[in-house]
Amino acid sequence: VWGFLYSNYLRFWLKWVLRLLTGKCELQRLLGGAEAGARRTLGVLRNAVHVEEAEVEKCVRDVMKEKKIEQKDTGFKRNLHISLLQISGYKQLFLNVENLRKVPYDSENEEHEEQLIELWNLLMPHENLKARISKQWCDIGFQGDDPKTDFRGMGLLGLVNLVYFSKHYTNEARQILSRSNHPRLGYSYAIVGINLTEMAYSLLKNGALKAHLYNIVSGLPQMEHFHQFYCYLVYEFDKFWFEEEPESIMHFNQYREKFHEKIKGLLLDYNVVLTLQD
Repeated sequence: VWGFLYSNYLRFWLKWVLRLLTGKCELQRLLGGAEAGARRTLGVLRNAVHVEEAEVEKCVRDVMKEKKIEQKDTGFKRNLHISLLQISGYKQLFLNVENLRKVPYDSENEEHEEQLIELWNLLMPHENLKARISKQWCDIGFQGDDPKTDFRGMGLLGLVNLVYFSKHYTNEARQILSRSNHPRLGYSYAIVGINLTEMAYSLLKNGALKAHLYNIVSGLPQMEHFHQFYCYLVYEFDKFWFEEEPESIMHFNQYREKFHEKIKGLLLDYNVVLTLQD
């Protein structure tokens, strides 16, 4: 009952009184009083502002005109512009990630093959790959002689993530690969890496990454930011796995879900930032 009364009657009058007292509309109060980042942008989102990147400038002008906000209020204009860019950028980032996920690994594609070989060279610099189809791939955690079969679920996105982590955090990647060969607590490095790609993708898809991304970039979130979040997951999952000391790899799904719940909990914080630093 209270929710119905507030939504249909009290909220209108409360907004009217606040505008009378402050001389500012709800958006002005929101954008002027909140710190930059997720709290401010998610507040704009709750006000049902939906706009594409190319329409941001026009939308800002239209909002200021509709709300009778003077052009000299440059702080409002700048903050609204940033918030709308973040909102539209999140949607575009998901589309970019989704498009990459839909690209199947193609062993006939030279670029795909080059990335796969680059992954090997980054992780195993002192060991030559004897053949493209080889049991050596199991040494970095693939399931069989040909890694292409392991990319079916996440497509090229899984490979791009693995290469990104290995290229930008080479020492960490090699250390984690070494730890993954532990005689009791070991796991398949590449397979787990692809599994974590699926986790990052699902969190992006369901909107759970909004607070994190809105806090780390004042503008359009890029693929780079998604890759950085993936790197965080790989690094933190390895720590989590060894801290938990699972009875065996057969319990992977159970601990994977526990880790997933931990990350989802962290992402509920408006001030969350989950990245590694170069």
